[in-house]
Amino acid sequence: MSNVDVIIVGGGIGGLSTAFALARLGLKVQVLEQAPEFGEVGAGLQLAPNCTRILDDYGLLDKAKSLGVVPERMVMRDAIDGSELTSLDLRDLERTYGYPYMVIHRSDLHGLFLEACRTAGVELLTHQRVTAYAHAEGNATVVTEDGTTWVAPLVIAADGLHSVARKLLVDDEPVSSSYVAYRGTVPIPELTRPVDLSEVVVYVGPRCHFVHYGLRGGDLLNQVAVFESPKALAGLEDWGTPDELDTAFAATCDDVRAGMPHMWRDKWWRMFDRDPISTWVQGRIALLGDAAHPPLQYMAQGAIMAIEDGWVLAEHLKRLRAGDGAPDWDGALAAYEAVRPEHCRRVVLTARAWGELWHLGGRAREQRNLLLRHRAIDDYSFTDWVYGPTALFPEDEPPMFEPIPLATADLIVSNS
Repeated sequence: MSNVDVIIVGGGIGGLSTAFALARLGLKVQVLEQAPEFGEVGAGLQLAPNCTRILDDYGLLDKAKSLGVVPERMVMRDAIDGSELTSLDLRDLERTYGYPYMVIHRSDLHGLFLEACRTAGVELLTHQRVTAYAHAEGNATVVTEDGTTWVAPLVIAADGLHSVARKLLVDDEPVSSSYVAYRGTVPIPELTRPVDLSEVVVYVGPRCHFVHYGLRGGDLLNQVAVFESPKALAGLEDWGTPDELDTAFAATCDDVRAGMPHMWRDKWWRMFDRDPISTWVQGRIALLGDAAHPPLQYMAQGAIMAIEDGWVLAEHLKRLRAGDGAPDWDGALAAYEAVRPEHCRRVVLTARAWGELWHLGGRAREQRNLLLRHRAIDDYSFTDWVYGPTALFPEDEPPMFEPIPLATADLIVSNS
């Protein structure tokens, strides 16, 4: 039996941030990571105010800002003609929500939480592939590949898109979007085009989009190219290949095509999510992060939702402690499950809709562009529900935005 209070399966950003949040309460936390070492693969992450608010609560915001970039503006452009569609003044955004919008390398944020966990006394174990979860009297157990059984009052499954624990709750599979992402980071001196590192820029186009922004204090440019794969739509196994990348972006503007030579062409990320579920807890086993709510990337909230999950769970454990300091595990899990699934359902489904909006072509693209150009720069009606304080109770969850039908663009034209 493990002499710990909480076992967390998975040492990614969600697992480590949750381990730190719980260790701050004085709990003994153990993280089981299947890889030979702790680390993250990928490039940049965008951290909206709902995340930087939590980093500040953890005392980690200043360090995160020193590792990343705090941009001044977010800009959406048309990928075909390069024209500006709409923007966010991120300095005003910070004044509105009280915390900054920043970008950071995924490995830097992961390393920040890893260091924080070590300082907080979290037990970090590698080479621990968990193959089974089960319930015990007043506890939960996990079994690793070598046959070892680990027991604790609470087990948190932060084991990602292909979660083993999720199968306890629902018999489902990841949902393919037929889109694929290529990434690449470029040292600024190697760029062949001028780039404004004070901006986060997304170019939206028919069945494709392209994102770039600075990282590591402006030393690197992070780039992401996403497109719909014809091979995936045709049901082929080998999809998202570099030849499809080149074809997908052949008709885009000069600035977008100038980024293509800098993409990593030996690795690509097929984009999956899962349909939302409302049950995340079974006994003393709880899903967290992508195990519970893997999203498509369009809202840049995937890692943030995992960080929020851990913060919410820790806040309820802190709130519900008995007079002798003993955790009310069941009460905290019930409170966690009462609030987080609905918020994350909204994000997952909105990310799907946002992806459809980005990738419109033909007449629908023209309508979208017109609506975006008419958006007031200080209109935060589409971000208030997600960038505000993370809800601890269902009644704290703000109302959703009201979608604007594309046909509204035709009314703008007729009235102009």
